[in-house]
Amino acid sequence: MPFDRGHFPIRGCRLVRLGILSHGRLTCIAVEWSYLVASDNEIKCSMPLGVVLRRSAGVTPWAEWSWKAVGVIPGAPAADWHLLRRDGESCEYHAATRTLTLWRTDTEAYLTALADNPPSIYVIMREQPSSERPFDILMVTASPFEAQDYCDSAEEIVERVPISVGLIAWICDFIDAHHTEVPFVKRRRDKLSVYAVENGKGDARVNQLSDVYRSPEAQRKAQGR
Repeated sequence: MPFDRGHFPIRGCRLVRLGILSHGRLTCIAVEWSYLVASDNEIKCSMPLGVVLRRSAGVTPWAEWSWKAVGVIPGAPAADWHLLRRDGESCEYHAATRTLTLWRTDTEAYLTALADNPPSIYVIMREQPSSERPFDILMVTASPFEAQDYCDSAEEIVERVPISVGLIAWICDFIDAHHTEVPFVKRRRDKLSVYAVENGKGDARVNQLSDVYRSPEAQRKAQGR
């Protein structure tokens, strides 16, 4: 199949080298990228990912169907709940295609995601009971910290999806190019004296109807005793 360098659907990167790696039944594409950026603060790379949802029969009488995000398709075209395969009552849909964007400032989060077993990314979606499409696919992210923020809401559903060897290599290449270790700096205590004495809570310059907030020692100092 011909390969068009100018239309490969990864934004923010320029293809430098392409190769095909085969090992037994495993075949993947090895690529080398250079990153096209406007400034150091905007270093990023993005790739469209097709989100695959599986529908299976519910296990309780209160839910007719059970839905789960089971995979992603790197470089997928746009789709709107395209049926991929059917096995009895179970179906898999290419529900939507969303852009996965990697940012230079989030490489620590990507390392955490790759340390999972297996390495995964996260699909954020929202249920739509009154719609023909049961879920609205909001976004995909490789940052578990960003996914955690959506877990705090009762409106979004966060699904952890294992990723392929090729996608792992793509994320690793970005981390190798832009990750910077931040040294641990132990916080030092300030030099505030812990022996200071607070005699009273009242302010001697303010007339008060009662002296309940003034200590006897503060009153003696005010009278010059």
